[in-house]
Amino acid sequence: VIVHKTATSSVEVRISIRMLINQHSLVFDGAANPIHPNTIGSIDPCCDVVQVVRDAYESAKMLCEQYYLTSPSLDLKELNLKSRTQPIHLVYVPSHLYHMLFELFKNAMRATIENHKDSSDLPPIEVLVAIGGEDLSIKMSDKGGGVPFRKMENLFSYMYSTAPTPTVGQQDRAPLAGFGYGLPISRLYAQYFQGDLQLYSMEGHGTDAVIHLKALSTDSVERLPVYNKTAKRNYKVSQAADDWCVPSREPLDMAVYRLAK
Repeated sequence: VIVHKTATSSVEVRISIRMLINQHSLVFDGAANPIHPNTIGSIDPCCDVVQVVRDAYESAKMLCEQYYLTSPSLDLKELNLKSRTQPIHLVYVPSHLYHMLFELFKNAMRATIENHKDSSDLPPIEVLVAIGGEDLSIKMSDKGGGVPFRKMENLFSYMYSTAPTPTVGQQDRAPLAGFGYGLPISRLYAQYFQGDLQLYSMEGHGTDAVIHLKALSTDSVERLPVYNKTAKRNYKVSQAADDWCVPSREPLDMAVYRLAK
């Protein structure tokens, strides 16, 4: 737990530093982005969320077809409660959103193909983009067989992967599987601007991944780890309390002494 917290804080700081460096370089470089001329540095005040979803899908699809020679199709829907006739736009960093979606698409595609090896017709990956008054949510659903409930907490742990661990320089490994950093880092990207990334799985059926983002730019405040006396104590102290279903680890004579007292 301590190692995970330290690694998480370190990555959060790296994301922040990289964000500041990129923003400063792009703003003061003077060269406008020809593809997105209205962007302010790395921030797009009118980020087309659906287009970023499509871009991430196409990139993951290309990798998937290179290795498996096939790929699931995309079933994309959007729901704008503010204005049902307008596309969904958001003040956000497109590269952050692309990174999260690309990792989720890779996982969904690999699970779908491996769970339907004997089927000639792959079920599509369903994506729903919905925006309300406060939140923008992106739900990605696959029929890749799901993950057992006892393994759900491990999915956001570093170095954990449901795929065989690849070796550095291995050429014949599946391009859709890595070293177990994709999901935890993707969640940190979502949390960086007060959002989140959550997984809901049904073993035997599939997995739903939901990215929650703030719809209002005023709520998208940068989130950084806070170092104070309380946080410092959490990193140094690793004493675990006895659980009610686990017998106490204290000596029997000490337990008798406490009862008598």
